[in-house]
Amino acid sequence: MLIAFTRTGSPRAATVPAQARETSSDDILIGRIAGGDQLAMRTLFARHRVPLYRWLLRIVRDETLAEDLLSDVFLDVWRQAAQFEARSSVSTWLLAIARYKALSAMRRRIDATLDDEIVAKVADPADDPEAALQSKDRHDVLRRSLARLSPEQGEVIDLVYYHGKSVAEVAGIVGIPEATVKTRMFYARRKLAELVQAA
Repeated sequence: MLIAFTRTGSPRAATVPAQARETSSDDILIGRIAGGDQLAMRTLFARHRVPLYRWLLRIVRDETLAEDLLSDVFLDVWRQAAQFEARSSVSTWLLAIARYKALSAMRRRIDATLDDEIVAKVADPADDPEAALQSKDRHDVLRRSLARLSPEQGEVIDLVYYHGKSVAEVAGIVGIPEATVKTRMFYARRKLAELVQAA
């Protein structure tokens, strides 16, 4: 309690708003935490844990995650107390750290959910022997059909699709004009489609 004087000079107790006392007290606690004072850390934790927990819970809507994030917030406070610049109140700083951690956790959770959904939709041929057999059959049909193309058409298809060469590169390798490469590719694809369909 602070002592103030009335106009007549007699002393009276001046009441400092609780919020102002708490703010200056928080600043002192942060200074002590920066010096490694564990009691100051426990005091700050006891003072702010409930409102921070509620804030985190509103964002993440998961009690266990909110508790984990609360621990992370105070771990950051312990590590970063020396960098606190008092541009805002300690409680505002704590809420900002909590919000950042909660939003990061939510992004990770969304990414994990999306990854799980994608994995669930991707078919694994190893899970289905019939699908694996069909895939092998398709490869065999395609291989046999490619072998039935003319050597010129087979060469162009091989260079483009199996070696990833461009039309210009194929023209340079084979020694023919680019227009001829395109023509051979056109007829080779059409013939290949017919052969695969017939098989």
